[in-house]
Amino acid sequence: MKDVRPTSSRVLLALFSILGGVEGLSFLDLFAGTGRVGFEALKRRAFPVVMVEVLKDRALAIERAIPKEHMERTSVISLELRRAMAWLIRRGNVFDVVFADPPYNQGWGKTLLHTKNLEKILKRDGVLIVEHATREALDVPLTWAVTNTHTYGETMLSFFKGIMR
Repeated sequence: MKDVRPTSSRVLLALFSILGGVEGLSFLDLFAGTGRVGFEALKRRAFPVVMVEVLKDRALAIERAIPKEHMERTSVISLELRRAMAWLIRRGNVFDVVFADPPYNQGWGKTLLHTKNLEKILKRDGVLIVEHATREALDVPLTWAVTNTHTYGETMLSFFKGIMR
């Protein structure tokens, strides 16, 4: 199993501070890892919260860690990113907030924002946030506009809005 790099406490607090209240907002956590970001969204009363983690063992660990009182507001999907996008679209899922924290230095900076149908799972006024290494630039296609960036040591949060819909 690949090592997991959970979002740091500093970045996690900054993320939710920047987002403001997420109560009642739909939240998608891509590359969920330990589920830390999705669990924070749940704690802050986002609804629903969907976490995507390709590794089945991690996805099962996330499912087991969901508090009983949040079970009906939470889903965990164990699919590769492109398959997860197709699965979500077939079910008509769209989200207010999409957070993606792909593995650093594995080429996701060049490909993530080009993922087929990524823009279709974001509501018109929604926000896509990508956590990435500062040394790993993102290749931003014309379908996305950068609205904000924040740097925390070696970590960067980049915020996007979909355009050309």
